[in-house]
Amino acid sequence: MPIDHNRLREDLQVLVGERHPITSPNRLRQTESYLRHRFSEARLIVTTQPFLALENTFHNMIGTALPEKRSFQSALPLILAAHFDTVEGSPGADDNASALAVILHVARQVKALPLVRPIRFIAFNLEEEHLLGSQAYTSLLRKNGETIHGAIVLECVGYASHQPNSQKIPPGVPIAVPTTGNFLAVIGNERSHHLTGSVAKAMKPHLPIVPLIVPGNGEKLPDTRRSDHTSFWEQGFPAVMLTDTANFRNPHYHRPTDTLETLNLDFIAAVADGLMATVIELASQP
Repeated sequence: MPIDHNRLREDLQVLVGERHPITSPNRLRQTESYLRHRFSEARLIVTTQPFLALENTFHNMIGTALPEKRSFQSALPLILAAHFDTVEGSPGADDNASALAVILHVARQVKALPLVRPIRFIAFNLEEEHLLGSQAYTSLLRKNGETIHGAIVLECVGYASHQPNSQKIPPGVPIAVPTTGNFLAVIGNERSHHLTGSVAKAMKPHLPIVPLIVPGNGEKLPDTRRSDHTSFWEQGFPAVMLTDTANFRNPHYHRPTDTLETLNLDFIAAVADGLMATVIELASQP
């Protein structure tokens, strides 16, 4: 099904705006409500995970799509995740409204798929505050003895440039990185190498992909640890990050200029197509 650019833009228009726990708590709560509404509209089973942080209670939003066949409902779930908070002073269009728009697009499509495993769509809170939301979630998984098929975490997927030398190279990266910023990076750790390969292969027909496997949990490459996938790595769960590489490409990263007008809707749509192909590969019957 072709991507509805108008629906993408509609979600982005609502989501873009400072969403910070201290300086814009109302906007943060409104975003939480919007995500709950959109998950419900997509006929997902909606739950919230409360957690204590910053002397307050915050929530991760979770929408679950279950297979129709009861025998598949106990299969290991696939997680698709993105964070919904921002840093102070930034409207967070690329970081991370772009990823939320992709997640919502896929959430609207999965009910039409013959799923062979549950899919959990998770909007994490407080990623910008040392990954507190995803740490609370992955700690609970570990405490409950749960296992997952894998987590695909989207982090800044809306900025692309076809200009030469528009891409900077993160220090220490051991692979050749294109100098034109029109690709999506798929980053996994050693424990996640099968997941990384599967995601990269499924997405490749839809946009340029640069996969990277980091040793350990990426300790020697700190730029590969800057999102919620790290919380999964630290608890021993397979996870990958999908990213446009943030500040290594986007001059508006964490700035007041990270606005809707700077996003590349065609690139976001290609990411959504690629993620849909990945979901079909990993969670749907052939």
